[in-house]
Amino acid sequence: MASIEDLRQALADRQRLPPEQARTMPSGFYTSEAFLDLEREQIFRKEWVCLGHVGEAGEPGSFFTTELVGEPLLVVHGRDGVIRVLSNVCRHRAHPVAKGSGKAKAFACPYHGWTYDTAGRLTDAWLMDSLPDFDKAQCPLPAFRTEIWQNFIFVNLSGDAEPLAPRLAPLLPSIEGYQHQDRRHVFAADDVWNTNWKCLTENFMEGYHLSITHRKTLHPITPTVLSEKVPGSVHFTAYRSPYSPETPERGPYHPKLDASLRRVSTLFCIFPSFVVSYASHFTLYMCLRPKSVSEVAIHWGVAGYVPSRDAPEVQAYVDLCNAFNAEDRQKLEALQTSMSTRHFQSGRLAPAPFEGTIWDFYLFMADRLVGPAPRSAKLPAAAE
Repeated sequence: MASIEDLRQALADRQRLPPEQARTMPSGFYTSEAFLDLEREQIFRKEWVCLGHVGEAGEPGSFFTTELVGEPLLVVHGRDGVIRVLSNVCRHRAHPVAKGSGKAKAFACPYHGWTYDTAGRLTDAWLMDSLPDFDKAQCPLPAFRTEIWQNFIFVNLSGDAEPLAPRLAPLLPSIEGYQHQDRRHVFAADDVWNTNWKCLTENFMEGYHLSITHRKTLHPITPTVLSEKVPGSVHFTAYRSPYSPETPERGPYHPKLDASLRRVSTLFCIFPSFVVSYASHFTLYMCLRPKSVSEVAIHWGVAGYVPSRDAPEVQAYVDLCNAFNAEDRQKLEALQTSMSTRHFQSGRLAPAPFEGTIWDFYLFMADRLVGPAPRSAKLPAAAE
């Protein structure tokens, strides 16, 4: 089994390669428990990680719970209108204060009844007032640094990451025309697949597999050969997936949607693990979190320019997503099993329009786990 230093060296080696010689990473990149521990500390605790869509906490008092690298989290829309990410751990004896999702005026810990408001302030601590030095004001739920971008909720556990929005400014010209901010959140679900989190991140972000894995579901709409790479950075990667000439326009879409975007989806990844597809009619997003070295926790959802979540187009699109997700899951779970062989050797990545996004991802991982790339290293450009 490759050591952490072996895998860091493999990333450093790839930093020095020109994009046209891009190679896959060795199997330990996806199977090493020690490397996953490094990722948890150096990436998921230090980077901006998406937890969901603002529509999942759309009204004051709305909340949902999740976790990130072992940190129980409470995402709540405060009565003051602010969406916060709070620690879902009571300040008394560490029991979770909330479970699942819903609406609440306050959160009462079911263990001893300590109660917090929607801003995380401790408002009641049963029988504690008899302690002369006890001060409820000193016992709020810890709040994590939060940023809303394109109606998605991001958290930074360490609290010291650079602001998110400026990092992603170069991506906006490729996506803001889809008018995502006016799409209604209509669906969300959670799942766990038996594959490494990086395998699913890479799979979502490359068009090379569309015409093979998704022969009946996606190939007729977005065939591989039409894929176009969007220039990326160490913060994001993206590609365009134009619709085949035989595919009719996919609606309903925003009245301001530019004609140039009515026949193309743009897929992007905000590193490390937030993957999104803006199609002409719907947004599909996946918030990915490592559960174990061979398990990825998936929170995914859909938003669309529809009057309500009951619009007939919603179920049709969710059914399509479920169909191609099942196809991906089958491939990725088989991939995870075969990755453990000692005979797997890294191979060449496909040209930039098809797998240049994976190369961007490797360079992000190298930047965070090895250091900045040599000046000679460069990201793959858009398709010629």
